[in-house]
Amino acid sequence: MTQHDPRELRNAFGTFMTGVTVVTAKGSDGAPMGFTANSFTSVSLDPPLVLVCLANTSRNFAAFTQADGFAVNILSETQRDVSNTFARPAEDRFANVDWHEGPNGGPVIDGASAWFDCSMYKTVDAGDHVILIGHVEAFEASPAPALGYARGAYVTPAAELAALEQNLDMVVSVLIERAGRVLVIDDGGALALPQTRVGKAGVSDAVTRLIADVGITAEPGFIYAVYEDTDRNCQHITFQCVAGEGQPRNSHFAALTDDCVARFADPASRQMLRRFREESQVGNFGVYYGNQQTGQVRTLSAGR
Repeated sequence: MTQHDPRELRNAFGTFMTGVTVVTAKGSDGAPMGFTANSFTSVSLDPPLVLVCLANTSRNFAAFTQADGFAVNILSETQRDVSNTFARPAEDRFANVDWHEGPNGGPVIDGASAWFDCSMYKTVDAGDHVILIGHVEAFEASPAPALGYARGAYVTPAAELAALEQNLDMVVSVLIERAGRVLVIDDGGALALPQTRVGKAGVSDAVTRLIADVGITAEPGFIYAVYEDTDRNCQHITFQCVAGEGQPRNSHFAALTDDCVARFADPASRQMLRRFREESQVGNFGVYYGNQQTGQVRTLSAGR
């Protein structure tokens, strides 16, 4: 199997931990099977291990625990129908789902934001569930935003943007990440994230303009922070984005060292970036609500 840079794997883990997850495998007859996971997380980077939990009452319990491996598919924001298919009882959940075989043989769903094709490392009994621990043999991550699920409803970047379109008294910034580094504007003095005041065209247009201005491809992800900036008398919203290809203009990707974070003049940005650095290590992201000084972080559900 292809060997991947641990930093790439850490990046993929951290970016997609809050997405809706479908776990797939092949039965003893070679037929694909799958379920919507209610728990998915990284266990180790060396060796690269992930885990999912499966209820003992699942109709696929025996087949999954005896399988040679499984694949974890992080659905994109356009795949609500796929999520619903794998969350409901059905004779053939793959009948209307496009998929292909991954490098390790696991069923990989086409159009997913990311997938991890794993060999079975170990199974662990845990109360009314079994923990499936997989060794990541291959993976792929794209800039496509993941489909989220929180507080009983799907969460997508498009839906979040639409909900904010009516409020024009706001500033939008983008936290664009690539391989563990964050895009920063550097004028030789203080650092800053790309940001702009929202105009009459709305939030979506502002985010699109910010990404275009730095000259790279990137997809708007989930809202990472929402806070009242009383110093500037506006609402500030930061979107977490995943960078695609291209070299940025008038900016660069920087590792979030203490020295780097300290160069940000805005205290709220420093606090947010320290949180992002910590959350990236464990792959468990949340959304900050409050003002530029104090607030709370609400963690999104890991799926269903």
